[in-house]
Amino acid sequence: MGPRSVVALTLTSATGVVAFGWPLLADSASGLAHSRDAPWLFAALLPLLLAVVVATIADSGVDAKAVAMLGVLAAAGAALRPLGAGTAGLEPMFFLMVLAGRVLGPGFGFVLGALSMFAGALLTGGVGPWMPFQMLTMGWVAMGAGLLPGAERLRGRAESAMLALYGAVSALLYGLVMNLQGWPYIAGLGSGVSFVPGDPLPENLTRFLTYVLATSLGWDVPRATLTVVLVLTLGGTVLRALRRATRRAAFDATVSFSAPQETDGPEEESVTAVRQDGRHEHREDQRPQRPG
Repeated sequence: MGPRSVVALTLTSATGVVAFGWPLLADSASGLAHSRDAPWLFAALLPLLLAVVVATIADSGVDAKAVAMLGVLAAAGAALRPLGAGTAGLEPMFFLMVLAGRVLGPGFGFVLGALSMFAGALLTGGVGPWMPFQMLTMGWVAMGAGLLPGAERLRGRAESAMLALYGAVSALLYGLVMNLQGWPYIAGLGSGVSFVPGDPLPENLTRFLTYVLATSLGWDVPRATLTVVLVLTLGGTVLRALRRATRRAAFDATVSFSAPQETDGPEEESVTAVRQDGRHEHREDQRPQRPG
């Protein structure tokens, strides 16, 4: 990533961390309903996402066709969401976000995750105060896949195993982070897992972990298991298709001209087309040397 992409992603992620975690540091007199701050978070998230896209384009030099590829993948991710929404945590869109984030990189990966969740919420009727938090969390999932090592060298079973492990961990962490968004709602219910505004942070975190173990693992573990199975069975094929599509759709050939070489035979002029995906296309035009 270039410096502008790093700054844009850092600012967006810092906004998300504050949005998720501020209730833990609030006193007992604070209003803690995320339903109140969600519209403001959504309003701040849209220009931040645009800033990430612009910064990534400026740093990497990709063109409008790469942005079109981003839109196609976001639509595919949104179409996968209704297949598992509300069914024991089985969400097949996670495996596509992990694989696409690996191919597109952290900048476009973050935007892809957020846009896919936004479009999926519109398809499933899941628009609510939780939506901007889901957009941020899914963006982090895809961004993390783009930050994994070996993007240029690692291929085959080793890459699939790494992505499967990451998919399992990210699916579990997704549930953990999203629970932090909804947990303050149950404050004042008088149970041992309720959030208590103004209590010391370690005590509230202990209650939060108990809440996660008691309410969330039944959804998070099936989500992680399905992600692992899909990555191991379909990951290689999908990765090859995505890499081939991005090479053809996102990058134009840059033509460079080399100086003619001196030979005893006819004069030759060499033209080499260098693609941004690392391939070289070489063509030699034979031109007879003029007499005299």
